[in-house]
Amino acid sequence: MYVSESRGSTPAAPAPTAASDTATASDTARGPRPGRSSAAGPVASTVLALGAVSLITDVSSEMVTAVLPLYLVTGLGLSPLGFGLLDGVYNGFSALVRLVGGHLADRGGRHKSVAALGYGLSALCKPLLLAVHTLPLIGAVLAVDRTGKGLRTAPRDALISLSSAPRARGRAFGVHRAMDTTGALLGPLVAFLILRQAAEGYDAVFTVSFCVAAVGVVVLLLFVPSHVRQASSPGASTPVPDKATDRPSLKAAVGLLGRRELRGLTLCAMALGLATVSDSFVYLLLQRRLGVPDSWFALLPLGTAAAFLLLAVPLGRWADRVGRRRVFVGGHFALLAAYALLLGQLRTGILPYAVLALHGAFYAATDGVLMAAAAGSVPESLRSSGLALVQTGQAAARFVCSIGFGAAWTAFGDRSALSGAVVALALSVVLSLRLRPSPTDRGAPAGTEAGEAA
Repeated sequence: MYVSESRGSTPAAPAPTAASDTATASDTARGPRPGRSSAAGPVASTVLALGAVSLITDVSSEMVTAVLPLYLVTGLGLSPLGFGLLDGVYNGFSALVRLVGGHLADRGGRHKSVAALGYGLSALCKPLLLAVHTLPLIGAVLAVDRTGKGLRTAPRDALISLSSAPRARGRAFGVHRAMDTTGALLGPLVAFLILRQAAEGYDAVFTVSFCVAAVGVVVLLLFVPSHVRQASSPGASTPVPDKATDRPSLKAAVGLLGRRELRGLTLCAMALGLATVSDSFVYLLLQRRLGVPDSWFALLPLGTAAAFLLLAVPLGRWADRVGRRRVFVGGHFALLAAYALLLGQLRTGILPYAVLALHGAFYAATDGVLMAAAAGSVPESLRSSGLALVQTGQAAARFVCSIGFGAAWTAFGDRSALSGAVVALALSVVLSLRLRPSPTDRGAPAGTEAGEAA
């Protein structure tokens, strides 16, 4: 892997001259610099390094995620409402710290340092699960773990977007998410094997998970560059930073919502997140429908991960061509179909494969694609903060959905709760389709690399 060059602050671009035009043409002829990618060139080495970190970390985190629902509901006897509260903490608590993580990363370009802090914090939480057995303590450990995720996600995604040419961001995020999902594919398999072989299965899973997470932190420190400058497609003009509005601060970060493109994308992600049922609930519903034995429960996430892995790069490329917001919203039709199958009367062996394939297709069309779309609406100096705004809105909405779905399951039963989620998701998709896409949906950030906009 190549390490891209470091930078301090981004200087204002000089006025074009004949000499600079010649230099630019010469640079283009030589090809992209190490650590960068062009629309037609290879994926940046920074993206590959971050993909390796995410692969290793996801092996660790998905080992825990795969067994956690069963451990809490069957092992500790939590009700669906209690599990919904914990699941909401697990998936939504990071919303409280994403803006902080994005702001810290933007100040001085400390993307790698903040990401490393987040990865390390999550790794330290894994062995703590061995020592806690009550709802409040488990919730506290999960909250700290999600704090780590909240700190690292926006800086990591900012590094991916900054090291990738605007026209190739969908592909870059697709490659990263494919590597990330490879870890998600391996994690449940490792957990399954440990549960079948170890006498104290859950304790062994949590211990191995910590060791793997520690390796991921080491890879991040060794192979990911500390600073990355915005990569450009061949022939694109260099953006001139607006020092008055793009200076990193919490006020400037919140002020990004004044941009129509980012505000619309955030509202879209929030509306759809309010009707997105947690993965854990999907797997619990599948287990109830089919009577899956507890020992096989950890394998259910493999279906989602396999479909995600196969489709992440193709759908990322497609989003670069036809529009990222369009693909993001369209991915929720796959989720609607998965919910419909869970509500139907089909009980044959094809049901889990169909549901999990649709579930994975949903993630492939939404996860990295959303970040690629958001990156085109914020300046380089506030990239982490802008991505954190979108992530915070989506995570907060899913937090509300998880608690609401758990409460509805407890009060009315799983079928009634899922029926309500289907209606809410259908309405959210219709609302999102009415939001107009931004003019930079397939191109460069607004006001910076205008020549790249499709």
